[in-house]
Amino acid sequence: MSAFRKSIHKGFLARAFAALGAANAVSAAVEGGRKPRARDLQELGIDPVSFGRVIR
Repeated sequence: MSAFRKSIHKGFLARAFAALGAANAVSAAVEGGRKPRARDLQELGIDPVSFGRVIR
């Protein structure tokens, strides 16, 4: 495998694990009645300001 393909593969895995970690953190915060961290929401493509305005 070339160095270019390895870097793409590693980048994909890093992004996938980051997204899974952020999803887990946001889920735990919502279930616990807390506001999720802005960084985790941004990782998932969610605007933190808009998230705060969601009516439950």
